[in-house]
Parts: sequence; C-alpha cells; structure tokens
Amino acid sequence: MTHPPATTRALLVPALALTALVGTAGCTLQDEPRPKWFSASASPASPAAEQPAAPGDGLTEAQAQAALVTEADLGEPWGPTRGARTWRDGLLKATAEDPECRRLLDVLYTEELFGAPEGPGATAAFDAADTDAQLRYRVAAHPPAAVDRTLDWLRELPDRCGEFTASTTRGGVQGVQVGDLPLPPAGDTRQALRITLSGETEEGELTYLTMDIAGVRVGAEAIVVTHGGLDEVDAEVTRETVRLGAERLAELTRRGRAQI
Repeated sequence: MTHPPATTRALLVPALALTALVGTAGCTLQDEPRPKWFSASASPASPAAEQPAAPGDGLTEAQAQAALVTEADLGEPWGPTRGARTWRDGLLKATAEDPECRRLLDVLYTEELFGAPEGPGATAAFDAADTDAQLRYRVAAHPPAAVDRTLDWLRELPDRCGEFTASTTRGGVQGVQVGDLPLPPAGDTRQALRITLSGETEEGELTYLTMDIAGVRVGAEAIVVTHGGLDEVDAEVTRETVRLGAERLAELTRRGRAQI
C-alpha cells in the first residue's frame, strides 16, 4: 500500500509518455497513435464469415471469446491474472449512506456494471507485473435500452457522488472522489469514471486506491472494463483497452455469426 502517487512518478509503461492524454470530454483519440504496449500486430479476433448478421443476431459464445482483448494486445508488463488482490475485499467491500453512491461501490466490487447478461459472454483478467494493478475486460449481450440507462446513471455520478465517505466491512473509513474519465469515440455509446478511495489501515498506513470503470455498448453487446490498483493506474491503458475492444467487437458484430 502506498501514498498517493506523486506527479513526478513514471508512467506505468514509459512508451505511453509519447501519447498525449485526453484532458476533456471533447477531445478525441481517433487520430492519435496507439501506445507501444498495444501490439502493432494485434488484429481482430479469429476469422469470421463475411456475411453480415441477420437482424437481432448476437454473438456466438466463440465470438464472445474472440472479442476479448488479450495478453498479446496489452504487451508488457501485463500477464494473466493470478487472482484477486487483497485490496478488493479490504477497500472495495464497503457501503455509503447515499443509495446511488452505495450502488457504485457495489458495482466496483462485483465488476458487474450491467448485471446478468442475456446471451453469451466472456471475460479476461490481467495483472501488471511491475505494480499491483489489475485489469478486467468483459463482453456480453445485454438489452441496449438497459445498457444506455446504466451509462446515463454513470454520467450523473460525478455530480451525485463527487465526494462521499465509505465505510468498509473491516471497519475502515475511506474518502471517495468520483470524476468523469473521457473516452475515445468507441462503440455506439460509452461512459467511464475514475474513482479514488483514500484512507488508512488499522496500523495507520495510508492507502490510496484508484479505480477506472468504463462501459461501452456496441449494438446488442456491451463491454465493461475495470482497471485499478494501489500504485500507478494509467488512464491511457483504460482508454486504449476500450478503443481496441470496441473496434474488435464491432468487426465481429459486422461479420455476424460465424464458425470460429
């Protein structure tokens, strides 16, 4: 557990220093070069048939798996996860007085932004070798109207829950801040937040947890990305995961059902 990161700390991946971060919601990453930690050879998932999907068709289970981002996409220092970090139960298993803020904490802990899927889904999870950061990527079928309502709810949270106090199940108190996290123009609609939780352990050691959560709808499928840790949590990793994942999912959706 660490103190809040200083402004002079190195980025998670040095190559990202060459890529400008988005500062406002009006900025776009569409024409910006991708960071080097995204493999230049990364391509949409396994080949699919060229015919478009029939109206109402969703992805098959195999296509949902093919729509995932991979370790090869992320590059170093990312690798397959070795299990949930201790900070998940210690800091994210918490509650708040305001019901909407409490709902946000529940979503961060469960990582189920859109609830139970209505069709095939797949999940990939990764750890950063040089920090304790974790990234989880999920794609699944959800009713578009329900996804859009949830994304609207996320957009309201910086005003509703900009700053609040959370009580953990272990008796700790966390000061929580919620802010908008601009995303590239990915999918049909999207929204992301950056949440920070600061407090201290029972031994008096300061803690500072950063969590990004992003949701994107691509047709009848939705993507959820969570990216968090007690050390450096680079927002550009979140943004580029969203962008690559949405592009891959859109391509698979365009090609329709196929044998993979």
